[in-house]
Amino acid sequence: MSETPDPAPSPDGAALHGPVARLLRPLVRLLVQRGITFPALTNLLRELYVNVAEYDFALPGKEQTDSRVSLLTGIHRKEVRRLRGAGAPVSPVPATVSRTSRIVARWLAAPDFTDGGGRPLPLPRTAEGGAPSFETLVAGVTKDVRPRAVLDEWLDRGMAVLDPEGRVQLLESAYLPRGGGEPQLYYFGRNLHDHLAAAVENVAGPSPRFFERAVHYDGLSEALAGRLEERARAIAMDALKQANAEAHAACADDPGGRHRWNFGIYIFREEVEAKPAAAQEVKPAAAPEPEAERGRAP
Repeated sequence: MSETPDPAPSPDGAALHGPVARLLRPLVRLLVQRGITFPALTNLLRELYVNVAEYDFALPGKEQTDSRVSLLTGIHRKEVRRLRGAGAPVSPVPATVSRTSRIVARWLAAPDFTDGGGRPLPLPRTAEGGAPSFETLVAGVTKDVRPRAVLDEWLDRGMAVLDPEGRVQLLESAYLPRGGGEPQLYYFGRNLHDHLAAAVENVAGPSPRFFERAVHYDGLSEALAGRLEERARAIAMDALKQANAEAHAACADDPGGRHRWNFGIYIFREEVEAKPAAAQEVKPAAAPEPEAERGRAP
């Protein structure tokens, strides 16, 4: 499958090489781990390039042609003709993911199911007169699955337990799929897409549109890095709970529409490989780096 020769990259394009290589490295590690070879990734990228050029770079009032898509992507016209109209790969929401996340969100936000501090209440399996219970919690989200089936699933997965009084207690304050299965991979694609889309919009637009910032410190001990990670988890969880509660309350009066909203937080730490002595910057002994310079605020 031949492709048109690559033109010399523009200065803007060349400036992206380093950042793109850095952001793709963890992804390539996962692809190699999961057995996705370079040729397989190339086929996927070829489809995506054609799809993006066809729909995102169409000129107003003009039909997008194979020649223009080929010019934009560097992919031969024969390949463009074959791939056009195929549609970009999508990641549909697994039914279990959608249902579980909505039930957990309601348990963490609705006043009937939380205490004064916003913590999820232990719920009786059933209750008289429509009083708060696990049954009414699930029924408020879906009528397609019996609450008992949801409870059995959650007990089996360790998301909930029964206390000595037989009430259902939520063990996790968020839906955290694990094991690399379909639910976790769905959120992997969704969350990274939205974070990257926000960052791209900020770089490509005339001014930053989305809030996308981080606090980062280098040169830390393992103990301090661990303490900062633990504290950041607590701060992040509080922020997510507050955002969820406010969004849940606001949805009650919203007429509905075609928009979606995502508020995400990430935390990361790692041990950085030491640079060779010859590559390290030599600093005057009389002028050590100020301690405050190790950090970077938002």
